[in-house]
Amino acid sequence: MAESASNTGSRKLIQIDVSSDSVCPWCFVGKKNLDKAIDASKDQYNFEIRWRPFFLDPSAPKDGVSKKEFYRQKYGNRYEGMFARMSEIFKGLGLEFDTAGLTGNSLDSHRLIHYTGKQAPEKQHKLVEELFIGYFTQGKFIGDREFLVETAKKVGIEGAEEFLSDPNNGLTEVKEELAKYSKNITGVPNYTINGKVKLSGAQPPETFQSAFKAASA
Repeated sequence: MAESASNTGSRKLIQIDVSSDSVCPWCFVGKKNLDKAIDASKDQYNFEIRWRPFFLDPSAPKDGVSKKEFYRQKYGNRYEGMFARMSEIFKGLGLEFDTAGLTGNSLDSHRLIHYTGKQAPEKQHKLVEELFIGYFTQGKFIGDREFLVETAKKVGIEGAEEFLSDPNNGLTEVKEELAKYSKNITGVPNYTINGKVKLSGAQPPETFQSAFKAASA
C-alpha cells in the first residue's frame, strides 16, 4: 500500500554520509547492518544515504592481481586467518565470501558511485550493494569496466560506459569528496549521521538505531 504524503512528511530526516572502499569487506558487513537498522526504523525516519570515496590502498595496481597473492604480500601468513574470519562473518549474513578472483585499484568504482549519485541518488545505495556482491561473493574484479557497466545497468543507470571510458570523468569530484569527507579518517566504514553523530566500523544494527535517535534529537 502506498504511503500518504502526510505519513512520510511527519518523519524526521536522517542523512548518512558513508565513507567506504569497494574492496573493504567490513564496509559490506557495515552496509548489511545499516540496512537492518534502516528497515527497523523506517516507520520513524526518512533516510538519505550518500556514499563517499576512501582508498584502503591508493597504490593498488590498476591491472588486476590475485586477491590471495596481493594479501599474502601485504599481510604475510596472517592473510589466511583473515580470510577464514571473513568467511565466517559473511556466512552469518547468508553470503559466501569468495577468496578467488582479482583485486586492484578501486578508483573506477568510486567514479561510478559518484556518477550514479548525480544521475539517480536514490539508486546509489543499491549500486554499492551490487558492487559489493560482485566483488566479494562472485569473484568479480572491481576494476573490470565490463563488470562496472553491467552493475550500473542492473540498477537502472544508463550512460556509465561512456562516462567511464574517459578516465578524467568524475576524477576531480572523487578527489574533492575524498578531501571533504575522508581526509581525517584512518579506516572504513565511517558514518556521519545528520552531520553530527559519527560512527566507525561495522557496527551492529542496534548501534545505528541509537545513532539515529541521537542525530534526530
